[in-house]
Order: sequence, then C-alpha cells, then structure tokens
Amino acid sequence: MPSVQYIAGALNMSPNYLGALLKTLTGQNTQQHIHNRVIEKAKEKLSTTNLSVSEIAYELGFVHIQSFSKLFKSKSGMSPLKFRSEFS
Repeated sequence: MPSVQYIAGALNMSPNYLGALLKTLTGQNTQQHIHNRVIEKAKEKLSTTNLSVSEIAYELGFVHIQSFSKLFKSKSGMSPLKFRSEFS
C-alpha cells in the first residue's frame, strides 16, 4: 500500500503540506484518502475477478490478510467474502 511519504514525493510536496491541503479541500487526511482508494480497488477486484481474498490483499500491498480484512470491513461494513457474495 502506498505511504503518505510516497504519495507526497510523487506529487513533489511535503507530507505535511499534502495532508493540510487534503484536509482543507476534503476534510480527510492523506491516509484516509489512501485507504478509500485501496478499498475501491479491492471492491473492483472482488467483483470482477476470481482472485482469492489473499491474492487481492497481496496485490494491494498487504502482508497479512487480517489487516486487509479489518480495513475492508471498517470501510465497507462487511467482510471481503460477504461483499463478493453480493455480486454472485
């Protein structure tokens, strides 16, 4: 998963400036934006591929599936498997 420092560096700005800018414009910090984007990608992969949850978690940069599942559930209100079953 990309870090705040990585995103800020790619945009040629400091992590603090990026965070302040995002907070002013959206009310969310950089980490929240990263998490939201990762969950969007996860939902896309869960609904359009046959990859396992572990494979998706790994592709999105997670070392432990538990961390991925916990973040997914906190952001979407359901487990990755439950989300996938809604599309079957």
